[in-house]
Amino acid sequence: MQVWHHHSDGPAATGAVIDRCVATIGVFDGVHRGHQRIVSRTLGRAAELRLPAVAVTFEPLPETVVRPDAAPQLLTTFDRRLELLGGLGVDGVYVVHFDAEFAQLTPAEFTSSVLVDALRTVEVLVGENFRFGRRASGDVAALTALGSASGFMVDVISLSHPDGVDAPPFSSTWIRERIADGDVEAAATALGRPHRVEGVVVHGDHRGRELGYPTANLDVPADLAVPADGVYAGWLDGMPAAVSIGTNPTFDGVARRVEAHVLDRDDLDLYGQHMSLDLVARLRGMVRFDGVEPLLAQMGVDVAQTRGVLAQTTRATGSVGLAD
Repeated sequence: MQVWHHHSDGPAATGAVIDRCVATIGVFDGVHRGHQRIVSRTLGRAAELRLPAVAVTFEPLPETVVRPDAAPQLLTTFDRRLELLGGLGVDGVYVVHFDAEFAQLTPAEFTSSVLVDALRTVEVLVGENFRFGRRASGDVAALTALGSASGFMVDVISLSHPDGVDAPPFSSTWIRERIADGDVEAAATALGRPHRVEGVVVHGDHRGRELGYPTANLDVPADLAVPADGVYAGWLDGMPAAVSIGTNPTFDGVARRVEAHVLDRDDLDLYGQHMSLDLVARLRGMVRFDGVEPLLAQMGVDVAQTRGVLAQTTRATGSVGLAD
């Protein structure tokens, strides 16, 4: 998969980076099942037309530039987003580096700069809620009109849930809300895989090792969505793990941490390693215990429940499949 980068001064200023393609446009945060549906249709049309399939995305998220105080937490890091899009089979990703200057482009200017000059797009597929251009003033109707004037077709894809009209449409916002509530199972259903947090393993209080449950303490980026405080079952780089998210209230902790205890392993030295944690299920909320003994008893229960939950799931690979 090729990755191209668009800055305010190019590459459109110096000519096209690709000669004709079928493109899809979106932030693609989470690369959830709605995104997967759009990419699947894009791949299908590209195959029919015998052209490359290109995903156009934005980095950073436009909200961090135009509304920094209200910018949402991310479902995926940028590198993870590229990995997931590549896993779906696109031939290339065109990364628009979104800054204050780019935010001022009108829908027509965006279309000319990216879709016409840089990609020479033949057909564009977008979700039904797609907005673009200065102050999100362009919608699918505007894109269709601009496409007609510029020589490319536009296909609008429904993001409705296949389970019926009462189910919510696939949405990054809806998934973030589920994660904030700790409902990682609902989030996984919409994502098509478990929600992942990641970071470098750093030193903590080393209390887990003293208690017989050594943990990997992940330094998760501040802008990555972390579930509500509680205990979870998950996979740490493919290893089964019981996960604690919170402030360790039994020990009057203040800092919020993400700690993973790998089942049946006390020989791991993971400090300094960048690791991924796929969260499968929430076991319980965070509780303050009256001493170490009741805490240890509950930790034994947590580990047993984690073992049972993960025994019913496939080892996490982080891959995605095409969703209908």
